[in-house]
Amino acid sequence: QVQLVESGGGLVQAGASLRLSCVASGPSFNNNVMAWFRQVPGKERVFVAGISWGGGSTVYADSVKGRFTISRDNAKNTVYLQMDSLKPEDTALYYCAARRTGVPTIRTAEDEYANWGQGTQVTVSS
Repeated sequence: QVQLVESGGGLVQAGASLRLSCVASGPSFNNNVMAWFRQVPGKERVFVAGISWGGGSTVYADSVKGRFTISRDNAKNTVYLQMDSLKPEDTALYYCAARRTGVPTIRTAEDEYANWGQGTQVTVSS
């Protein structure tokens, strides 16, 4: 079982940057596909970005391509989401998620992810 703790959220103005971090506990982080999702009140969680075991493959939602970058440091059991050129519509609760250990494929569906953090709030003012 992978436990995930996110940090780095906050209140920023449009155009600013934030970097979210997610620290994972457990012996097999290197073999977990990791992803970031986000959710606004009253709506479902949606996929933002995903990254493969070694970090060589990434997938992004169209809404964040060119502005957000997902990365990971397996030595630190940490995955990051660098968010640049933030927009008010990026306001959401951001969740870190891990696929089941040993499953290599990045997926965008919420139910493909077995472990979730508690979320970190990102608010972008106009």
